[in-house]
Amino acid sequence: MRQQEGHGITQEVLAPPKKMTLEEFLESDLEGYEYVKGELIPMPPTSVEHGKISINLILPLGLYVRENQLGDVYVPDTGFQIGDRVLMPDVAFVPSERMPDDLHKVFPTPPDLAVEVVSPSDAFRRVVRKALDYLEAGTKMVWIVEPTSQTVRVYRSETPIRVLGIDDTLTGEDVVEGFSCQVAQLFE
Repeated sequence: MRQQEGHGITQEVLAPPKKMTLEEFLESDLEGYEYVKGELIPMPPTSVEHGKISINLILPLGLYVRENQLGDVYVPDTGFQIGDRVLMPDVAFVPSERMPDDLHKVFPTPPDLAVEVVSPSDAFRRVVRKALDYLEAGTKMVWIVEPTSQTVRVYRSETPIRVLGIDDTLTGEDVVEGFSCQVAQLFE
């Protein structure tokens, strides 16, 4: 238990349990965690660079998807059930035809496009594992945006993986058909 202060009020805040079932997690009011095989993985606040890169993709992708009535683009903190996990991609696209009739706390299915922006605190192998988990669950394409090398890795399957540099164009291929932006634009 810890104390949290705000607006002159001190509240007792219970630390979340270290282990719980998927059903318990889905019924809880916990925010800021991904759920991975019985464990809660805290999602720390992102860096300024991470936020800027995310918005540099969210704005053009979201505008394109909205203008073409393709579905919806979701920001971080939106959970997607991926088998026995609940993951929160930095950006996600779900086409109109796959929208659930009833929106729950988390999407019951994976997005068609998931984007992960690598943070300094991320272990790269963990981010790659997430990409492969998305694909295994039915996500059609995953982009891993790597700020240090200013590259985007495009995953459609475990192999081959395409690596795009700042002189390349990132496209939605057949997942977000017609969308494109310069990789350099993400790092401006």
